[in-house]
Amino acid sequence: MELIGDRWALLIIRDLSLGLRRYDDFRTSTGIPAATLAARLKHLVEAGIVERVRYQERPPRDDYRLTPMGRDLWKVNLALREWGDRWDATGFGAPTVETIDRETGRPLMLALVDTETGQAVPPDRAMLRPGPGADDSVRRLLEPSERTKS
Repeated sequence: MELIGDRWALLIIRDLSLGLRRYDDFRTSTGIPAATLAARLKHLVEAGIVERVRYQERPPRDDYRLTPMGRDLWKVNLALREWGDRWDATGFGAPTVETIDRETGRPLMLALVDTETGQAVPPDRAMLRPGPGADDSVRRLLEPSERTKS
């Protein structure tokens, strides 16, 4: 969350995933103040989420592009959009963008998928367990307790 957890960073990542590449296009799309945009782009580049690519030497001009790490964030943006659409968080009353199957035109949604079978798993069957990098505080947080039984 520290890398992408602010509103402006998420909007820049959204715009990059939609094909915008240039500083002025980000300003127009988001309304972000110039100093804030410059700081967020610098942060995203340093974090390895965005790369800066020079397209003109005189005067110097750069494009911004998502790195493979940044492109992997498409699921995060999609999940946030699905949540916003479900709860009308945008106030538009209807989704402004839909994710569809390119071949069938049918709507798509994110799902939890069993890595062995490839089958979707309903959310009520999902649970968290400590992973290989878990420390004691994570283990305590995830250990079964009376609050999770019923």
